[in-house]
Amino acid sequence: MAEAQNSPKPSTPLGHGGPPPAGSTTAGSIAVAAESTVATRMSAPPSFDVADFPVPHGREEEWRFTPLARLRGLHDGTAVASGEGVKVEIEAPEGVTVETVGREDERLGKAGTPVDRVAAQAYSSFEKASVVTVAKEAVLAEPIRITVHGQGGTAFGHQVIELGAFAEAVVVMDHTGDAVLAANVDYVLGDGAKLTVVSVQDWDEKAVHVAQHNALVGRDASFKSVVVTFGGDVVRLHPRVSYAAPGGEAELFGLYFTDAGQHQEHRLLVDHNTPHCKSNVAYKGALQGQDAHAVWIGDVLIQAAAEGTDTYELNRNLVLTDGARVDSVPNLEIETGEIAGAGHASATGRFDDEQLFYLMSRGIPETEARRLVVRGFFAELVQQIGLPDVQERLLAKIEAELEASV
Repeated sequence: MAEAQNSPKPSTPLGHGGPPPAGSTTAGSIAVAAESTVATRMSAPPSFDVADFPVPHGREEEWRFTPLARLRGLHDGTAVASGEGVKVEIEAPEGVTVETVGREDERLGKAGTPVDRVAAQAYSSFEKASVVTVAKEAVLAEPIRITVHGQGGTAFGHQVIELGAFAEAVVVMDHTGDAVLAANVDYVLGDGAKLTVVSVQDWDEKAVHVAQHNALVGRDASFKSVVVTFGGDVVRLHPRVSYAAPGGEAELFGLYFTDAGQHQEHRLLVDHNTPHCKSNVAYKGALQGQDAHAVWIGDVLIQAAAEGTDTYELNRNLVLTDGARVDSVPNLEIETGEIAGAGHASATGRFDDEQLFYLMSRGIPETEARRLVVRGFFAELVQQIGLPDVQERLLAKIEAELEASV
């Protein structure tokens, strides 16, 4: 498995390096800047106004991998709410407040602003939003479970999960059924709060899901995100993290299994805008079937004020059959040399022949050996979930996917 890796730890600013080359799809790149005053590909000007974003044509850096014709009008304004849309159900333990609010609620958009036209369209088009609030210092014994079930048609949504200071919670978000959905999801963590979010995309085969996830991490707070993507025709997720005060930590994990004809795209940005914060990113994917296409863009921006930053990002992909394609682009943009560490790695390849040989030499049939290799490939990320029922369900899903390939 070929791997490209860079782990710079500059001690002094090196001058503006500019954005990474547009053609880089596997090796990643690094731009180091002493001072950045213009928006880059990793820090597009945000706006709640759809008019501030031109209609994409597929030549733009942020859209060049996305099959725009399959977004069903979400990108150009022709999509309108129709049909039954989606049904949202929330199960929450004691100590949690669940509200349905209108567009005027001041808590909406606090975690982040749309950075592309679809996110802006979703923000301007939703009618009601769900706000889930965990009280200050509440430590939940059970997870909050949010089910988003597609019932046909097109929908626009907005959800907010907010934790008070020193609160601790786990949120499981399940996306199922059939729909065309554009949405924004906000996570707001108070000082010292701890939030784990597991977002599962298990849509029917014709569904389209485009969403921006915004996390605002408070002082000494900890945010863990586990994104799992299986279903859908097109799924394009944009997780973003920024820090409200020093001491925050963010862990972004992801698992995706891309089948024939599917397009699954995960575009991440960790914006280190505050000193002495940490981030760790690890996404893994498996692909099988003709025209299976996975895209992973991992952007980390270390602003000039973010001294003491410690960050690393990793993406690995396992190609199980011919006809599948992966585009993996890790990027670092560094505006200060006073950091604890920064690095990235990307690897894409087929089965490890040595692992297969080792298992088969001990009497394990080739088909079962291949299954064991894939299970091991994903095991580390599945364990990050920490909920036995969810882990068992996802492992069963992986097993079902493997039945089609090995």
